[in-house]
Amino acid sequence: MHSEFKSIAKPFSNILNIGGIDYLYFGGTAYLGIPQNPEFIELFTEGIKKYGLNNGTSRTNNVQLGIYDDAEKVAAHRFKAEDALITSSGYLAAQLTVKGLSGFGKVIYAPSCHPALWLDDQVPNRKPFSEWKVETLALINNAKEQNWVLISNSMNNLFPEIYDFGFLEEIHHDKKVILIVDDSHGIGINNGGLGSFVALPKKDNIDCVIVASMAKALGLDAGLVLGSSKIIQQLKRTNTFIGASPPAAAGLYTFIKGEHIYKEAWDKLQENIDLLSSKLSLVWNFEIGFPVFFLNNPELASRLLPNKILISSFPYPDANSELINRVVLSSWHSPPEIDYLASCLENCESS
Repeated sequence: MHSEFKSIAKPFSNILNIGGIDYLYFGGTAYLGIPQNPEFIELFTEGIKKYGLNNGTSRTNNVQLGIYDDAEKVAAHRFKAEDALITSSGYLAAQLTVKGLSGFGKVIYAPSCHPALWLDDQVPNRKPFSEWKVETLALINNAKEQNWVLISNSMNNLFPEIYDFGFLEEIHHDKKVILIVDDSHGIGINNGGLGSFVALPKKDNIDCVIVASMAKALGLDAGLVLGSSKIIQQLKRTNTFIGASPPAAAGLYTFIKGEHIYKEAWDKLQENIDLLSSKLSLVWNFEIGFPVFFLNNPELASRLLPNKILISSFPYPDANSELINRVVLSSWHSPPEIDYLASCLENCESS
């Protein structure tokens, strides 16, 4: 990949001007196009004028901005949870939660868990999720241990697959489980924009907790934890939460006021997904409603480059691996741009 693509000095959007050349950009994680949404930017600017640029005090300081409690109540209500906790990053939200809850029982990691979920350096688990869930169900039901902590992503966003946690309904009632799910790529997108919390099992012996970066679809430099009030209040008593500064209040002001912006952007994204998926052949992998499209072709990015199209392309699972090439749609793309992309993809497949 060209070196100039590594030192871009302008905001990401649907079009990137690099070296005087305009490229259509189909990569990144700004699924709802929030970083370039004029109304969102206007609200954010309004929030800066109201609350300032940042807040370097902890959430236990004797003088507090009330917007943090307000934003947590809004987040819990919006994503259908009992309670919520907001931190300055998704990584912090994940580490806070995993460290705070892992002492409950025996810890099991699902395949390909994001490093933010790791307690220590983990040996990567590459087996299919479908295989892991069968093994895990049998292990828990047949073990002497009563208490368990399961840690997983909500989906594999590289080779798009949304995970189904329905198998946990078969866990014996005498077993107690805390399920921690990283929904960084799903929140604001999947399940009508509600994310994964609404789709997790509802059983008395299973406590479900969502952790998520708000920096992807939601466009905020912040992290989110969703769960029961009991667990959220437990996490708020940890030293990590007590000692950490919160995110900028201006972003949370925009999050509260901008629900209609998210909804309009989600509707636009679904239109874009439907348009592209209707033009692709069966060899593409994608999940309905999720804006990432994978083709098992390590040369795809280089073939699209002469057409002035940039897609997501990097080696995986390590630096010496073949390139993983994915097309990522956003709400900021237009139908003509998607039509052009589709025609170029068709030419790449036939060549």
